[in-house]
Amino acid sequence: MSTPSRYLLTKWEPENAAFWRASGQSVARRNLWISIPALALAFTVWSLWSVVVVSLDKGGFHFTKDQLFWLTALPALSGATLRIFYSFLVPIFGGRRFTALSTASLLIPAIGMGIALRDPSTTYPTLLVLALLCGLGGANFSSSMANISFFFPKAEKGFATGMNAGIGNLGVSVVQFVTPLVISAGVFGALAGEGQSYTVNGVGHSIWLQNAGFIWVPFIAVASLAAWFGMNDIADAKASFAEQAVIFRRKHNWLMCLLYIGTFGSFIGFSAGLALLTKAEFPSVNPTAYAFLGPLAGALTRPVGGWISDRLGGARVTLFTFIAMIAAVFGVMASLPHDGAGGSFGGFLAMFIALFALTGIGNGSTFRMIPVIFLTQKQRESANQSDAAKKQAQHDAGKESAAVLGFAGAIGAYGGFFIPRGFGTSMSMTGSPDAALWCFIGFYAVCAVVTWVCYARRNADMPC
Repeated sequence: MSTPSRYLLTKWEPENAAFWRASGQSVARRNLWISIPALALAFTVWSLWSVVVVSLDKGGFHFTKDQLFWLTALPALSGATLRIFYSFLVPIFGGRRFTALSTASLLIPAIGMGIALRDPSTTYPTLLVLALLCGLGGANFSSSMANISFFFPKAEKGFATGMNAGIGNLGVSVVQFVTPLVISAGVFGALAGEGQSYTVNGVGHSIWLQNAGFIWVPFIAVASLAAWFGMNDIADAKASFAEQAVIFRRKHNWLMCLLYIGTFGSFIGFSAGLALLTKAEFPSVNPTAYAFLGPLAGALTRPVGGWISDRLGGARVTLFTFIAMIAAVFGVMASLPHDGAGGSFGGFLAMFIALFALTGIGNGSTFRMIPVIFLTQKQRESANQSDAAKKQAQHDAGKESAAVLGFAGAIGAYGGFFIPRGFGTSMSMTGSPDAALWCFIGFYAVCAVVTWVCYARRNADMPC
């Protein structure tokens, strides 16, 4: 007989108040605090191209605007697709093991970009492959959120998932703030290779694009080891793919996927496209000096969205968020230059920061809704059954909500592809991003209606 691993939790009852106070809370929080930096690094790698593309021309890489938008969009496409698989893998392999291995996999794109960006003769298809590999970072979100949801009771799920995702989302802002700094100096000396030269107004400068990848390698290694030796697997959280696949028959799974495209899809999509959009619409502005502010606002407000939703209800907060996002997009459109004249960069930036902050609140509120929806559904089904059946229903609700958290995260991430591609297509066809922005307004309106009809109105089928 094999000896149980000291990393495996054979008893885990977060809804048991005595168990939670005695030992559960401390174990859950330890796993959360290790998960958060690992997820932040995943978002960092996922978002690398959103800031690197702005400086490619300085490093000797010369591509069209549309080609650059493809480089920012492809990580979201591969990340969203991989998330579909990652969302089901934690209950199969265990949260500790999968967190460690998936974090270690980030070394592949980080090192690959470091090597490729040293040489301006690196082909565009090679850079596209590296952009796709950065999707490994985006995929980690689904497994991370599914894992953390198992550790906390219903009353704290909003806060826990909000902290994990919110601080994890800070990786987007961190990479957009740190990258311009590290590529401007030879921080690794000869170890990372020589820089590339360029001139501005006749003055020579050097840039080390490879540092954008290499800088994260030691942090990824440390986070992988911390996850392997510091986190836990939960025995009761084990489930086969077939057991989890029941969510595909759940109406609320698909509805929440739609809403999460509107919130998280907007967050990651605007994160990927804002710097290039700024460069195109306001050429005199250095986008790398401001691009990190939007993702920072969105990351900081995500825990707030979860916290408020724990008190007011996720549906109310989500409904308000979509209505306010519509107003913010109108503000962005009013701030853009039209017909070669006008435009206010200050207004443009302010409206986008507001938009990012709203997506963060919506991210927290929608992820608060999911566990409540599936627990309520299971409680209704077992209302007149035995205590054992009620306990099993609660257990099944945890598995289903974890699977939906991961799957919704996967579907929502496709917004990170469609938004920058929407900007690119709109600008190539009309010379303006307005057509894309009108599409976003229409989509947010649909999301607001779905939220009100299904979850927020007085007699909603599933008030949450």
